[in-house]
Amino acid sequence: MNRYLMTDHSRDEESEYVVRPNKTQLKREMAELKALGEQIIAMPERQRARLPLSAELLAAIDEFHRIPSREARRRHLQYVGKLMRSEDIAGIRDTLATFEREQQGREVHLQRLGQWRERLIEDGDAAVTDFVEHYPAVDLQTLRQVMRNARREREQGKPGNSARKLMRLLRDAAGI
Repeated sequence: MNRYLMTDHSRDEESEYVVRPNKTQLKREMAELKALGEQIIAMPERQRARLPLSAELLAAIDEFHRIPSREARRRHLQYVGKLMRSEDIAGIRDTLATFEREQQGREVHLQRLGQWRERLIEDGDAAVTDFVEHYPAVDLQTLRQVMRNARREREQGKPGNSARKLMRLLRDAAGI
């Protein structure tokens, strides 16, 4: 009898086999988890605290920061990648996307404040009234003084120390 002929019995057994991803696919997924671990390690502590991470992974990340040796860090990063397998990756990615949206919102807000700064330096008191309508918490006396200094520095071609000070004042008034 030919050994290579399939019987009905062998077809039933084959249908029960589970197809697993190939080795390359598994390696690719592990590399993605390792990269995600690197991204989490590079984050500031206050952002990392908002992520849905296990205590074991947080301890491994803290340990990573205490390791001075480059090779030991590389090995420990592999370990962090391994721990990432048991984490809620979808939740982590959602939180990272939220961080990114918040950062983009801050950047847009800072660009608007930069436009306000230029307008305040160029237009003077006309722009001050508009700015106070939008941000009433600002100290008017300090705002006008810093504006005058920034305008004077710009006219004299000096470095923009007062312009930076004005930007800090605007950020404080906007609550950024």
